[in-house]
Amino acid sequence: MTQEEIAKIQFGLDSFGDIPVDENGTLFTHAQAIRQVIKEAVLADSLGIDVIALGEHHRSDFSISSPETVLAAIASVTKNITLASGVTVLSSDDPVRVFERFATLDAVSNGRAQVILGRGSFTESFPLFGYEMTDYETLFEEKVELFSQLLKEDPVTWSGTMRAALEDADVFPKTESGHLQTMIGVGGSPQSVVRAAHYGFPLMLAIIGGSPDRFVPYIDLYKRAAKEFGTTAQPVGMHSPGFIADTDKEARDIAWPAHKKNFDRIGKTCGWTPMKREHFIDEVEHGSLYIGSVETVAQKIARSIRVLNVERFDLVYGGGPMAASDRLKMVQLYGEKVIPRVREILAE
Repeated sequence: MTQEEIAKIQFGLDSFGDIPVDENGTLFTHAQAIRQVIKEAVLADSLGIDVIALGEHHRSDFSISSPETVLAAIASVTKNITLASGVTVLSSDDPVRVFERFATLDAVSNGRAQVILGRGSFTESFPLFGYEMTDYETLFEEKVELFSQLLKEDPVTWSGTMRAALEDADVFPKTESGHLQTMIGVGGSPQSVVRAAHYGFPLMLAIIGGSPDRFVPYIDLYKRAAKEFGTTAQPVGMHSPGFIADTDKEARDIAWPAHKKNFDRIGKTCGWTPMKREHFIDEVEHGSLYIGSVETVAQKIARSIRVLNVERFDLVYGGGPMAASDRLKMVQLYGEKVIPRVREILAE
């Protein structure tokens, strides 16, 4: 890769607001967990990390149900870091309100807001807000269409089947730049990839298991679809879970119990079998868990960036009930050592 290409690559951190533990192993409250994420974001900003992305969940094992509210708090104590959702579940939200909230975040952060729209990997928001799962596809398709029109920041006339029609409706506040950064988050659905290309949105791939190589066809599909639609293929990013410590052994020893608890807890509602140690190690060594020492994680990130030719890599950190101190150290290692090392490897 050329120096110019390497310079364009962004590195971020993603959090779902997992509940950490203190030095005695006691779980944080939801309020403490949210304040912990803010502390980690401040550290990330001071280290020059490009993005902090916060996911939306409505369940007891995650503390963040309103990413833009936490991001606004982060905006008040940071200077440079991009403030993203990861993702905003547009299907069970209202596009007008989403635009208004993120345009407001964009104002208070001096243009650092970014919304990543997705259908969500969990579905608890659908019954919570009165939506039917049978409308899963229609909800997202119609709301993405409306959101794409709202992004023009002109009066909108729109009609669909899932919300009230709009007639020459103007939405406020307007962004200062006239452009709200927007991406589509995709977990592996070809239809979602094509949809992103249709509306000309940048693509963020959630690669949480298996070899990242299997997503090469998705990126090819995105580029082909954009060409057919007459839109421009935008930069592609990816996010994957991981953890960094001083040694590979330490990283695995810390991450394994937390990752298993997280996986097994979620798996009860998804019909998954409990995670075995062999599966964990296989994902670390050959799949999409970026767990290990600085050099191990940097080499693996660099390889994925090369194989997929992405322009952004976000590390999903702090999965499961990890110690808050271990999470902070991981952020420090990522910003101070891993990111510079990845750039070195890509330049070789």
